[in-house]
Amino acid sequence: MEQTSVSPVFVGRGTEVGALEAALRRADAGQPQAVLIGGEAGVGKTRLIEEFLGTACRGGAVTTMGGCLEVGAEGLPFAPLATALRRLHRGLGAELERAAEGMEGHLTRLLPEFGADDAEPNDEFGRARLFEHTARLFERLSDGQTIVLAVEDLHWSDRSTRELLAYLIRTLHRARVLIVATYRTDDLHRRHPLRPFLAELDRLRTVQRLELARFGRAEVAAQLAGILGTEAPGRSLVDRIHERSEGNPFFVEELATAHQEGCHTGLTESLRDLLLVRVEALPDETQRVLRIAAEGGSYVEHGLLEAVLDEGEESLTEALRTAVGANVLRPDTDGEGYRFRHALVREAVSDDLLPGERYRINRRYATVLEQQGELVCGNGLDARLANYWYHAHEPAKALPTALEAARAARRRNAFAEQLRMLERALELWDEVPEEIRDTSVRPHDWAGTFPACGCDGAHCAGLYLVDVLAEAVTAARRSGDRDRGLSLAKRALKLVDEEAEPERAAWFMIQRAQMFGHLRRGGAQEEIDRAQQLVAGLRPSPVQAEVLALAVGHVMLLDPSAGDMAMAERAVELAREVDAPMVELHALTTLGTLRANLGDPEAGLALLHEAVERARPAGVVDVLCRALNNLSSMELSLGRAEEAAALAREGLAVAQGNGLLANTGAILAGNLVEALLVLGRRQEAEELLAEWDDSRAGTFHAFLDRLRSELALDRGDLAAAEEHFQRARQAGKVVQQPQHDLPVARLAIRLAMRAGRPLDARAELLAVLDGLADRPAGDGLSDGCVNGLLPVLVEGAAAEADSRGVPSADLGRPVVLRRIAEVAAGLRPGTELHRAWSELLAAELARAEGVDSPGQWAAAVGSLRALGLGCPLGQALYRQAEALLAEGRREEAAGLLREVDELVTSGRYLRQDAALLTARAGLAAARPAPAPRAAEPADPAEEFGLTPRERDVLDRLALGRTNRQIAEELYISPKTASVHVSNILAKLSVGSRGEAAALAHRLQLLGQGA
Repeated sequence: MEQTSVSPVFVGRGTEVGALEAALRRADAGQPQAVLIGGEAGVGKTRLIEEFLGTACRGGAVTTMGGCLEVGAEGLPFAPLATALRRLHRGLGAELERAAEGMEGHLTRLLPEFGADDAEPNDEFGRARLFEHTARLFERLSDGQTIVLAVEDLHWSDRSTRELLAYLIRTLHRARVLIVATYRTDDLHRRHPLRPFLAELDRLRTVQRLELARFGRAEVAAQLAGILGTEAPGRSLVDRIHERSEGNPFFVEELATAHQEGCHTGLTESLRDLLLVRVEALPDETQRVLRIAAEGGSYVEHGLLEAVLDEGEESLTEALRTAVGANVLRPDTDGEGYRFRHALVREAVSDDLLPGERYRINRRYATVLEQQGELVCGNGLDARLANYWYHAHEPAKALPTALEAARAARRRNAFAEQLRMLERALELWDEVPEEIRDTSVRPHDWAGTFPACGCDGAHCAGLYLVDVLAEAVTAARRSGDRDRGLSLAKRALKLVDEEAEPERAAWFMIQRAQMFGHLRRGGAQEEIDRAQQLVAGLRPSPVQAEVLALAVGHVMLLDPSAGDMAMAERAVELAREVDAPMVELHALTTLGTLRANLGDPEAGLALLHEAVERARPAGVVDVLCRALNNLSSMELSLGRAEEAAALAREGLAVAQGNGLLANTGAILAGNLVEALLVLGRRQEAEELLAEWDDSRAGTFHAFLDRLRSELALDRGDLAAAEEHFQRARQAGKVVQQPQHDLPVARLAIRLAMRAGRPLDARAELLAVLDGLADRPAGDGLSDGCVNGLLPVLVEGAAAEADSRGVPSADLGRPVVLRRIAEVAAGLRPGTELHRAWSELLAAELARAEGVDSPGQWAAAVGSLRALGLGCPLGQALYRQAEALLAEGRREEAAGLLREVDELVTSGRYLRQDAALLTARAGLAAARPAPAPRAAEPADPAEEFGLTPRERDVLDRLALGRTNRQIAEELYISPKTASVHVSNILAKLSVGSRGEAAALAHRLQLLGQGA
């Protein structure tokens, strides 16, 4: 590595070097790592990186480095990745080209040397594919060697660069890649965009953060010894420099250099003076070159600097040689340009300029680049030109160049930078005369179905403020800055006359509706309703088709009725009529899902298959993923778990291959986990959720957290189950959807019963029943709602049955059971799955009243077995065994209990209950011809060895009494009560008071006083 520091020795940093080397060893072993190094300006981050890269290179690793560029105080999209790839291309050549084979069309956005850009649309999915292909490139390159990617100055990074780095860190699961990045902590003000990025990465186990501290006195002495070439610098000098520098290595170097040059007293306490002391000691011509270079940005190409100065190669070379020799500038390792040795020096030089000087220099840069754009490497021309004109205070030039830079950023899928440039254009709009806007700005750029012109008649080529707002709203939505998108859309709606331009107003409204939905906020329905009113009765248009498609898609997620089918059909027809193929496929997917949920599943599945088959050749992978997701959900609702799992897995593969995991990956992963749980493949489901990166969950946190809670409950971890459940409930509070709310309610009932809280379980059930009672008369439930409601009713009825004999729960049970039965009677079992759940519900209702029979359970078991639904099947088998034992049919019961134990879908608690029932009935030692069972079964409490006093304590424990309250009621000491509670937990083989209470309720262990 090239050494650019004036310190000839590398001082300290043993802990940090050790951490980096350990991360490199883990990366060598196939565990990709990321190390983020923070520290104030001048603390030695670059020196540490240079030393480490040299060590890694000598150890056989392939190293590359790129830095985030600051141009006009703003970064360039993907700049560090482009620089790093260019260096890899120079070092690896054909090897890099082989690794990029098949992906060159996307990767050329980062490295033009890969060839021509592909012809795919520049939308958010193209950006996602760029991210995915970049990850694949590093995976291929690291096959057989370790790659170390260093990125400097993240505090200047643009949003696209940060998101691409985060994507690499999250998705490179087995590649031999180490990513090291540096950032300046003193630049991170409270609202700096790097703060949330760092906080997000902190949650990943493969990410380590290091913060470089300032040097202590001993380290300053060692650094001074190296600079001055002495073994032991004088104590007074060390003390003085340590005090003045406060341990900042860069300031130590500056002060040491000043000391060597005989300048012992000329420095002031001002930081600027300290930074400029070496610059001001240079010849006037060199200082002038440095002032011009400072305005060029954190990196300036030699050819560009030469053209801006326009004073001949010889004088420029002499000035640059002087600046490099004084360690103010350093040549970039590419050999094509220069950087200031430290950003603080560049800032100080730039700040020292008079306003007129700054405007003139930026104007000169912009003028040169307009004539000689080839002087800028890579894809940064548009952004740099826009920045130069902006800082030259030339609005008439800055506006059109900002708009061009925005379009270029969209084509590179750098939507955050597109938004930034469009917001700059909005800022400049009123400063530019109308006649100049009419002649110098580009036409309207792509913004979905937004009508590009509000004029009557032929399409005009003008660009208006509302057009720029439409582009900005689209960029904000794609970049994920939906709050800003809502604000921009609101501003646009103030400019649009709803009567004169209803389609444009409707378009902005549906953009707001989509962003409300993504943000899990209310208000989406109101925007959709108003948009529908505006387009009603108008001539057919893509906007009208999109409004209808979005409206019916929104209803589909709530509780659709047969009346919504016509809207879906109209949306499909209208999209075909106006030639809006993407809108058509989305509407077709919605129509298929509605038909499947409203009583015609096979016809619905056929439409979904059509959407899939048409989306594949069209390359609209977002529609493909959505259709595969809905197909998977439909198959599972029909009891076809194997098919559902296969479809969800295919959808995940499509999403991953096209960089869409952050868009639809979470819901596809959730559908796959649900199917795996039904199939009893619990370990596979656990592994999938454990590997899933929650930052990609988007609005589906509630779905994934609910599944994590169910898995934790099945393995007996009540604490983890409760934690995940609370997160799931909180995430689903703002926007309610039955497909998620009903499973969460069922889980809440299960958790309450396992914790021994039957009244809480009842409250959860009643909340669901009350919600149904509030529905308008005549509104039937869709099959989709029935799919979620029947399991809730079964769980609620089971909770009532398990709490029989508890006085506090017995009081209201008849009313609850009647309400369950009334709701069940009103349901239309449209599928075999519905009929199986209905039979299970009938058996649980009978058990809650003490009149269930083996025949009822056998009917439910037969239906569930035919569908392959292992989870409810295990519970039904257990209940059938209980009923058989009550009739003395021990051998049949023993066979069913063995089946429960062998069933792969049986969770820990079900197996525990089956084992306890087996032991209580003495079935473990049963022979083929057992003796007849006594007519009256033994007292279950005695079978656990509970003493009369322990039964008294258990009765009160089940009521939620504390040890002190138990002691007071039984006239014993609190210590004695504590001993009894410990004995009870041991005899019942449970780990908590709540589990003891729940078991006592289920197995009828409580006395009359409970």
